[in-house]
Amino acid sequence: MSTQDPRTFSPGLVVRGFTPPLSLRDFGLIAFDMDSTLINIECVDEIADAAGRKAEVAAITEAAMRGEIADFKDSLRRRVALLKGVQEEHLHHVFTQRLQLNPGATALVDACKAAGLKTLLVSGGFTFFTDRVRDRLGIDFVRSNVLEIQDGGLTGRLVDQDWGDICDGAEKRRMLLATCEQLGIPPSRAIAVGDGANDLPMMGAAGLSVAYHAKPKVREQAMVSIEQGGLDRLLEVVRP
Repeated sequence: MSTQDPRTFSPGLVVRGFTPPLSLRDFGLIAFDMDSTLINIECVDEIADAAGRKAEVAAITEAAMRGEIADFKDSLRRRVALLKGVQEEHLHHVFTQRLQLNPGATALVDACKAAGLKTLLVSGGFTFFTDRVRDRLGIDFVRSNVLEIQDGGLTGRLVDQDWGDICDGAEKRRMLLATCEQLGIPPSRAIAVGDGANDLPMMGAAGLSVAYHAKPKVREQAMVSIEQGGLDRLLEVVRP
C-alpha cells in the first residue's frame, strides 16, 4: 500500500508509490477477492432477492464494503440470517443467470499463470460460488465461507470450518501470508486485488495492491487503481 500522491498512468488507470512497468515474473502469487472484483455481483445480495430482502441486505453489504461497518463478521452473520428459507435451487439460479466474470478476469488470470504465478481466491462470500469460479478459471487456492443448507434450504447460518468461522479481512490477510509461506516466497512477491474495505488487510500485506472499480477508501490506498476498463488493465503496468 502507498501514501504517496497518485498519478494517472493512462485514462482510468491510477498508480502510486512505484514507477511502471513492473515485471509480472517478479511475482509468485496473485490473490483476488471475488464479489465485485472477479465477478460482477455481490452474491449475498442476489440470494437475498429470492427472499424479497435484497434492498435490506444490499444496504448492509454496501456499508461494510465502504468500511462504515467495522465488524465484518457481524455484518455477514446479519445478512446470512436474512437468507433463511431461501431454497438451494436459487443459488444455482444466481450462478447460471446472474453471475458473470468481470471483463478481463480470464485474460489476467491466464497471463499470471503463464508467467508462473499461483492464484488465490479469498472471499467473504460462499463456497457454492467460489468453488465454481475456481473451476472456471483454474485457480489454485480458495478460502471462503460455507452456507448451512438443510432439507434443500438455507438455515440462515454459516458452517464453521477447521481454520475458523468466517473469512473476513483478517483471514484474507492470514491466508495470503500462509500461501506465500507455502510457496516459499516473501509477501513482497504477492499481488492482492480487491474492491472493498475487507480487502485492505491483505492488500496492505502484499507487495503490490490493486483496487478494481473500488470503494473510495480502497482506491485511496492502493498502488494501482483500475477505474475504467477490465481487470486485464493491470497488465499495462505489470508487464507479462
